[in-house]
Amino acid sequence: MHIDIPEGQHPIEYVWGDMVPGIGMAAANFSLSVYAHTTLGLREFEAARLRVAQINGCAFCLDWRTDRDGEKVEDAFPDAVSEWRTTDAFDERARLAAEYAERYTLDHHGLDEDFWDRMKAHYSQVEIVELSMSIGSWLAFGRLNHVLGLDSVCVLPGQ
Repeated sequence: MHIDIPEGQHPIEYVWGDMVPGIGMAAANFSLSVYAHTTLGLREFEAARLRVAQINGCAFCLDWRTDRDGEKVEDAFPDAVSEWRTTDAFDERARLAAEYAERYTLDHHGLDEDFWDRMKAHYSQVEIVELSMSIGSWLAFGRLNHVLGLDSVCVLPGQ
């Protein structure tokens, strides 16, 4: 970890809450809202989330599986995300979610009209905005936790 945590303090709560309460709590609320208010299907949600986690290298994010009413993606899903271009485990929406997450994270300037035409053929405008905000949250906060070395101790509140 790259931040000194006082003895007996939970690292995530200390860094996000005590050190920068005005910023940290707002960031935490945004991060939690992505899970609480999503309208995206579980497979496309997890395809995008896991692709960002793979790129960020966030240990916690890689291990996390979103639970929707007791349903989670299958154990082999992360491998399919790594192979999003060729896997037969994805429908077009999940494939596009993984592609969007990768391109948003690594080359957002390269999102061309062909890509947007494909996205608009499979996602509504609202879903595109929601997916964009979700990817932004995962990119920012997963990367922040990894860079500071917090990802090895990260636990989402209420989990």
